Formats: sequence, C-alpha cells, structure tokens
Amino acid sequence: MNLPTRAFKELFPDKTDNRDFILKYSRAFNDFNANIRYNSAKVEFRLSRKWKNISEEIQIGLLQSLILKMLGKKANTTNIDLYNSFIKNMTRYAKTHTVDPELEAVFNRVNDKYFYGLIDKPNLKWGAHSRAKLGSYEYGSDTITISQILRDDQNLLDYVMYHEILHKKHKFYSKNGRSYHHTSKFRKDERAFEDPDAEKKLKQFLAKKRIRKAFKWW
Repeated sequence: MNLPTRAFKELFPDKTDNRDFILKYSRAFNDFNANIRYNSAKVEFRLSRKWKNISEEIQIGLLQSLILKMLGKKANTTNIDLYNSFIKNMTRYAKTHTVDPELEAVFNRVNDKYFYGLIDKPNLKWGAHSRAKLGSYEYGSDTITISQILRDDQNLLDYVMYHEILHKKHKFYSKNGRSYHHTSKFRKDERAFEDPDAEKKLKQFLAKKRIRKAFKWW
C-alpha cells in the first residue's frame, strides 16, 4: 500500500476510492510545498523533494490535509497534528539564502517600527508583477514574497510587508483538519498599522492599476 492510499485509508477506514493514488516528488516546488491534482481516474499528490527524507507519519499528515481539502471535509488525526507542528517549527531551521536588498530595507524598517526588531529575517524576494497576489509567506521555506506592482509605493509596500510578517509571527492554528491564518489576534495586530486607511488605499491603488491596463489595452 503506497503512502497516499495509506493516508486515505487511515483517514476514512470505512470508505473506498477506486481512483489511482499517485505520489510524486518534484524539484518544481519551493521547500516543503505541495499540491494535489485529481480527476475521475486518479489523484496525484505532488510534493517538494524536501519531503522525501521526512518521516512517513508527517508526510501522511500532509497527504491527509490535501485529501480533506479535495473532498471539502473536516477531520483531525494525529498525523495532521504532527504535520502542522512540523510546519510551524520549520521557520526555526529554514536557511536564509535569498534576501533582496530593497526588500531587506523594507523588512528592517517595519520590523524595527512594529516588532522592536525581534522578528528573525526570513528569505525576501520579489514575485511577479501581480495584482491578484500582493504578498505571501511560506512557512516551509521561511520566505516572504512581495508583488513588484508595489515597488513604487512605500506606504503600501510597508503595509503588505507588515501583513506578511504577522503571518510569520502568528503562524496558524488548525481545527478539524483545516488551518486558519487570519485569527482574531492576527486581525488585532493588523489594525495596529499606523495608517488606518491602508487597506482602502490598497484597493484604490489596485483599481487604478486595472483602469490603466484597460486604457493601455485599447
């Protein structure tokens, strides 16, 4: 019995799924990322190659989390608890190898102003010129990624950086197999940003970008 099938059987011992459960380790992912693809014939789990040397019990927790996401169901297992604990603690051991100098200055400014300089520096990199994904924090690789669309607006850049640092600070909590990242504590800290209209300004900024693109297109 392969690992994905075992994960399913331990999660749903009284159910069957006749699709092929396939596990692939890929170099295409950042450290400890993963996803799931499925159709009527197969369910394919694609994991970063970093997972290959991690305990099977923790991998099963990851696979079970992906299965629950696929099925839209809630459940909890010891393996999922192990997986969540592993991910939360990865920031202590992830290596800092990519630090963009411009983003480093932003991080240091925000860290000193709001966190007394106590947040350890993560990997910092620019993402695509995206309006849909302005920022992200990856627990597995301890990486903050910021959209290049914010490059010329220091206030909004600080705000998005602040938001992502809060993810690093608060991490997440899990219940019934689902992870919650924007907790009440997170939202309370988010409101401590010095510009109370930052979220409104961010939406206005993005709206203007869409208008400019429309005129450029036509």
